[in-house]
Amino acid sequence: MIKEEMLKKKVWAVVGVTTKKDRFGYKIFKKLQEHGYETYGVNPKYEEVDGEKVYPTLKSIPKKIEVVDVVVPPKVTLGLLDEIKDLGIEYIWFQPGTYDEEVVEKAESLGFKNLFNDCVYATLIARER
Repeated sequence: MIKEEMLKKKVWAVVGVTTKKDRFGYKIFKKLQEHGYETYGVNPKYEEVDGEKVYPTLKSIPKKIEVVDVVVPPKVTLGLLDEIKDLGIEYIWFQPGTYDEEVVEKAESLGFKNLFNDCVYATLIARER
């Protein structure tokens, strides 16, 4: 199953990380770190989140990313897909609300291994129980 395949990957980028502690961009970033994932935040609006460097783009991360977790609106997500493909990243986890029909079609046409209609935060919380 694609979800289990993704969760075995250890180097993640959270696109849409934020300093706002009540937002999923923050919660997902922190939860991945708590579970031992090497996690990079991407958001051009921030230099850092809780002392961790945040990158303006996926291309600016100095490490090969295995999974991109998307926490941005569909319009932004659509623009990310080509960058993700150019970087040779296979896996994308689309959080609820980050995609529309156009995003789904483009992701499928580019051949990504992707996951929709699921939340990595909820999945990791469930594993703690």
